[in-house]
Amino acid sequence: MPDHDLQPIEHLDGYLPIERHALIGDCAGSALVAADGTISWMCVPRFDSEPLAASLLDRDRGGCLRIAPRGVRAAAQWYRDHSAVVVTEIRTADATLRLTDCFAFEAGADLHETVRHTDGAFIRHIEVLDGEAEVAVDIEPRGGASFDRTDAGLAVHWALRPDLGLHVDANRRLDGPHTTLPVRTGDELWFRLQWCEPDQMRHPTDEPSDALQRTEAIWRDWCRSIEYDGPARATVERSAITLKLLDHAESGAMVAAPTSSLPETLGGVRNWDYRYVWIRDAAFGVHALGRIGMEREALDYVYWVLCAVERAGRAAVLYDLDGNVPTDEREDPVLEGYRGSSPVRWGNDAANQHQNDAYGEIVDSAWQWVAAADGSFGTERWSAIRGLVERAAEMWDRPDHGIWEIRAPDRLFTYSVAMCEVALDRGSRLARRLGLPGDINRWEALARHLRTLILTDAWDDDQGALTETMGPGGGLDASVLALPLREVVPADHPRMIATCEAVVRELGSGEGLIHRYDPEVSDDGLPGEEGAFLLCTSWWIDNLILQGRHDEAAEEFERLCARGGTLGLLPEQIDPATGGFLGNYPQAFSHVGLLSNAVMLSRHQPTPSDRW
Repeated sequence: MPDHDLQPIEHLDGYLPIERHALIGDCAGSALVAADGTISWMCVPRFDSEPLAASLLDRDRGGCLRIAPRGVRAAAQWYRDHSAVVVTEIRTADATLRLTDCFAFEAGADLHETVRHTDGAFIRHIEVLDGEAEVAVDIEPRGGASFDRTDAGLAVHWALRPDLGLHVDANRRLDGPHTTLPVRTGDELWFRLQWCEPDQMRHPTDEPSDALQRTEAIWRDWCRSIEYDGPARATVERSAITLKLLDHAESGAMVAAPTSSLPETLGGVRNWDYRYVWIRDAAFGVHALGRIGMEREALDYVYWVLCAVERAGRAAVLYDLDGNVPTDEREDPVLEGYRGSSPVRWGNDAANQHQNDAYGEIVDSAWQWVAAADGSFGTERWSAIRGLVERAAEMWDRPDHGIWEIRAPDRLFTYSVAMCEVALDRGSRLARRLGLPGDINRWEALARHLRTLILTDAWDDDQGALTETMGPGGGLDASVLALPLREVVPADHPRMIATCEAVVRELGSGEGLIHRYDPEVSDDGLPGEEGAFLLCTSWWIDNLILQGRHDEAAEEFERLCARGGTLGLLPEQIDPATGGFLGNYPQAFSHVGLLSNAVMLSRHQPTPSDRW
């Protein structure tokens, strides 16, 4: 049993810090378990469903599921080894209780298969380790609900989703949505919240204890397939599990994060809905899993994204889980936002942007899978990939919104040009390796031209670095650190080494933290500022490794791992002033970066295959 120190429960502006939440899920939907036992965020049956609980975004009106003792003073959280089953130990003035939570998998689930795994149930087990307490049961769906007693518990009729069947059962009688249960040493409580379409609601065929045990075994079985023998083995496994939690098993798509509107700066407006599948983020995520033995996830994503592109008729920036372009972004008129950071947004207008890096992300996904798994493509799939390569050849010199999805006028971003080079290079590699038709010589020639052009046109003598845009006037941008990882510019090229030094010097904020860019220099069309972006730290660490500076890289990697605390979960951003978490959480990008660092450090002598 892990020995974890219980930390005081301290609310900031009425909210627990983001880092004091654990993620649970079933590769379809998810929830955040707060350190005080509250379910402060829950989206079921899918990641992009209306949140059933969102008190993380409004403590009074967001809705929550609270099944925990009153008067929590201190708590600790950790995951059971090799699983996504989370334990929360809580201390009140008179008792110590242990809460164990999971989203249940159905019997026989194999997480390597691209099928539905969920049993459609949240399970909580409460053990009273010592003392006496009152466990409060408060079922408060966002937007309100009505309740009917059943033989087994409570039927919940949720106002925002009347089509979704919800049912709560427990091993103690529930008088209604608000019940108080006295407990003492040795007592055990079991709760289960089920969800499904109304005509599919069924009485559970197994006990909650059996479902929890089964779910933990299924996670352990999946973890046995992880192929990694290097530094921070447990942390790497936790990052892999986190990415798998963000993987929509039924389709093969991966969401960027399970949350919406957690702010990039407290009180600011940079609050976005990340419960969608970004071409870029998902490609990075499945590649990261592929590098530790999960090639099936990489193949599933390649097929999913090619189908999505075909359905949409273009390479969109992001899609919903069904592979459709999401509806327009809207602001919530009710919720105040985490710690008063409004607006809360649903949907994401980045779906309507044009980002030229998408071509390279998709084609590189296909190449990575072929290279790692010795795969191949039929005529139909190759036709789609070939079209993306040709599109990159046509669009590389057109301004776009860039990797950071600015809400300002388009610019000719260096990263976007570089990813068009990647599309051309990987497309030619695929064609040659698999004997597929295409204008290979032209693709290769244009790729060479772009590599040369980036080193000349993106270079700024005054700043001594490659900058964010092609041509004069660009600011420093940490995305340029990714160029060696995509084999566009060698890591040991003098201009790349100088760029790394300039980015860390000008965009760094100490302790290994790096900002994406300076909004005062690089206009992104938004007011305010943001935190340090963790993926930028990982890009820097990878560059250190590729430059042969392994000791420095290992030191920074250890610091990065420590930021995840006992849960091993990473946010999108860090507040440099406090070390607090910012942005949506947990973030796929951040865990992708950690996995890349770990794999490259374990190999110690990097090879050309060491890229995203």
